[in-house]
Amino acid sequence: MAELTDLSYIKSLLSSHGFTFSKALGQNFLINPAVCPKMAELSGLHPDAGALEIGPGIGVLTKELAKRSKHTVAIELDKRLLPVLDETLKDFSNISIINDDVLKADLQRIIENEFYSRGINEIYVCANLPYYITSPVIMRLLESELPFKALTFMVQKEAADRLCAAVGSRDSGAVTVAVAVRAKAEKLFSVKAGSFFPAPKVDSAVIKLTPYETPPLAVESMKFFTSFVRAAFEQRRKTLSNSVSSALGFDKSDIIEILKSCGISEAVRAEALSLEDLARISNALYKLKIKE
Repeated sequence: MAELTDLSYIKSLLSSHGFTFSKALGQNFLINPAVCPKMAELSGLHPDAGALEIGPGIGVLTKELAKRSKHTVAIELDKRLLPVLDETLKDFSNISIINDDVLKADLQRIIENEFYSRGINEIYVCANLPYYITSPVIMRLLESELPFKALTFMVQKEAADRLCAAVGSRDSGAVTVAVAVRAKAEKLFSVKAGSFFPAPKVDSAVIKLTPYETPPLAVESMKFFTSFVRAAFEQRRKTLSNSVSSALGFDKSDIIEILKSCGISEAVRAEALSLEDLARISNALYKLKIKE
């Protein structure tokens, strides 16, 4: 079979299946032959492990994952791509394609049926994510508390900068904090827009998230912490006390008292706080909440 990154082959393949790109689904297929092998290699996969991919497209990354894993599962939302994948991946017996929406799919069931049933206990996520669902997919996977060893993603460069930023830095935001409390984030390498067909308007980057076995700090309630962080960063120009009081219904004076007890100015904005500061404030607010 022709190389899945060969543009003329891709066009012929898609044409033979009557496939047209969907802007709504953010479909951009990789045509740089060096990218997917590098992603798969850096993901941490090994012959006894399982790989979970989201949005396989025509299977260029799927093929590389299958070469390095005991079994690979690819979740594809666009049913029009299923016959394409049947053709491009027909030489592999260790791949399962699931037509589903990763934001709605029963991931626990998929892991049990596709990996645990095959004696696979180490699972690595590796995917070229559509830009429009980057944060929702990443948070769905991290918040699921499923035992992923590592998650390697191709994302828009701007998203990579935010996801891997230091908490409290200019590039940080709610998703930075939500990721940082759950996983170590690192940027692996950059990918030019011309590496895709059709080419997007921006460059991309590959990042790796390695979930912590033990959280880096004590959080009373991870669910409340996530809600608190989202509220704190929702209106970045507002002070933290104003943002959180309006979004979560706390009395502003109570928030200010908590800030003072932590040695933090009542005029502080969320973006200026460290992960430890945010956790202390969240824990104090959570204790106040459960007393009510």
